[in-house]
Amino acid sequence: MNNLFSELIAKRIVATVSALLVMAIGCGAGIWQLNRAETKIALAANLLARQQMPILNANTGPVSLEEASERRMIARGQFIPEAAVWLDNRPRPMPPVGSNVSQSGFYLMMPFRIEGRDEILWVNRGWGPRNNEIREMLPPVKTPANVVNIEGIVFAHPGKVYALGEGKAVVDASKPRIEQNFDLGAEAQLHGWRQSPFILREVDMGIDDGLLREWAPLTTGVDRHYAYAFQWFALAFSGLLFWLISGLRQYWRRGLANGDQG
Repeated sequence: MNNLFSELIAKRIVATVSALLVMAIGCGAGIWQLNRAETKIALAANLLARQQMPILNANTGPVSLEEASERRMIARGQFIPEAAVWLDNRPRPMPPVGSNVSQSGFYLMMPFRIEGRDEILWVNRGWGPRNNEIREMLPPVKTPANVVNIEGIVFAHPGKVYALGEGKAVVDASKPRIEQNFDLGAEAQLHGWRQSPFILREVDMGIDDGLLREWAPLTTGVDRHYAYAFQWFALAFSGLLFWLISGLRQYWRRGLANGDQG
């Protein structure tokens, strides 16, 4: 037994340390992927629970972000299309049936003047595809000119993407505003109006306006995290097997060599 220990570990310090490093990295990354999956599941459960709470009404009075976050809300008012912001590099929330290809496009952020109150509610109206050849050719969207009722879910922001060198928005009235990210505070300063401290992500109510509102559930990607975790644990197990088998083979070869000499 002492000879076996010596062959596997004492005489193979570099191999042993390398195997331990591979196993540590594999197990650590696998556990991290499992934690990511569990976090998404917990967030989805919390979102579902908050959506089952009573529906808020934006017209009845001011609501804080803490109170409204991830809850359903209705609002009555009028869109302000001339102040719309198109958020670029947003993948289609739900790919077409039978397709795994991600399609790039825009989120349409549009201010909504709440009826009976001097307050603006920013609305994520949905997703539209981009023109890959002409960036500023935006998808056609129908915007009602009259007072309408909308419904959606409250979020702090519409989601962020990595953007290099973002600065203060420069508004050119002759061109549509295409931005990488959306900043509620910056919009309030730019327009000088009072805003709700959150955005409303509109839900699909069967409105034919040229936008898609098939929002991906928060559990999207959980299966991928489990698959990645399996791969990392498999790497760790492979490192252990390689270290053990190579050590045993070396031990057996030396045993046979010693036997022949005897």
